[in-house]
Amino acid sequence: MESIFQEATKLSSEGDQFVIATVVRTKGSTPQKPGAKLLVRRDGSAIGTLGGGCVEGDIWFMAKEIMRNSLGPTYQDYYLNEEIAARDGLVCGGTMYFYIEPFRRPKEFLNVGDKILDAYQGGDSITIATVIRSQNPDRMGSRLLIHLDRPTEGSLGDPNTEVLAIAKASELQRLGKCEHFVGENGDEVFIESYTSPPALILMGGGHISKSIAPLAKTLGIRILVLDDRPEFSNKDRFPEADLTVVDSYANGLGAFRINPNTAIVIATRGHNFDDIALEKAALTNAGYVGLVGSQRKVILIYEELLKRGLSPSKLATIHAPIGLNIKARTPAEIAISIMAEIVQWRLGGDGEPMKLPEKLLQRIITKLEKAKAKLGVPGN
Repeated sequence: MESIFQEATKLSSEGDQFVIATVVRTKGSTPQKPGAKLLVRRDGSAIGTLGGGCVEGDIWFMAKEIMRNSLGPTYQDYYLNEEIAARDGLVCGGTMYFYIEPFRRPKEFLNVGDKILDAYQGGDSITIATVIRSQNPDRMGSRLLIHLDRPTEGSLGDPNTEVLAIAKASELQRLGKCEHFVGENGDEVFIESYTSPPALILMGGGHISKSIAPLAKTLGIRILVLDDRPEFSNKDRFPEADLTVVDSYANGLGAFRINPNTAIVIATRGHNFDDIALEKAALTNAGYVGLVGSQRKVILIYEELLKRGLSPSKLATIHAPIGLNIKARTPAEIAISIMAEIVQWRLGGDGEPMKLPEKLLQRIITKLEKAKAKLGVPGN
């Protein structure tokens, strides 16, 4: 997705026109989900994908027609019936809804594009709310840029719709998610949030952190390591790390750009280091802070931090003891437990097994037995 915005920003700065088609809503099984994009240049070349096949071909053709005929933004639905799905080799059969928007004026996209790219590169998160369908043609394409820590930019043309968009933005920004909603005035709005890639700060370069790093890397998470000992915070020990810092746990977090998409795992070499590391981590705006240790250790550290003035509400947000309960013992097992909880924090879920419930399994078995009996097939 980042490459699409890089290209859009480049074309806009050069004064060239282009069209961006976005999947804004889906029903049923579809080859792409909301947020997928296709950028079509003036010469017909494209970057991105809407799922391929005739769906993408038809939307590409519409984008070309919008440019050729100087048309405005367009909202288009596309039903994937069985014939279309089979012809394109798709195992799906739902409906896709597209918002197709032209950009013609020089530098028209720069304000939006620059902010999105800055978010991707570790800057402030940004949410873009766009009116994609309205009974009032003048509101089509109206856009609101939502920053959670400073005033918004632009307008959706309706104060109530803007209030709803801002409320939803706070839920979406950490994960860079998108959502479609309908305002009280009937306008359909698509919200897209952009944030930096997830980052994991490992406070302590011991065995557990060393086991966590390769797991986190396979999940596309940036790895940052902090330890006050050079031999425990370096690229040789942590080849997966994007940055290693040697500094005290009291001051070292200042070397990192921390935001709500950042997780901090505290696994230092002792109680005296854990408490200062946890105190400093809890005072950041990291979305996840976890401490390795037993319940007894956690209680002692919590008591100490409360004496130092850390609020009970802050303590309640900390994951300690860290990880999901899988009876982990070795550093590698503990690392899996910790990363499982971090994935759960990022994506949601309850951490319960996904095994079929016993009732459903029995229903399947009963149904099969009845079918066999009807056909006269002997049982096992």
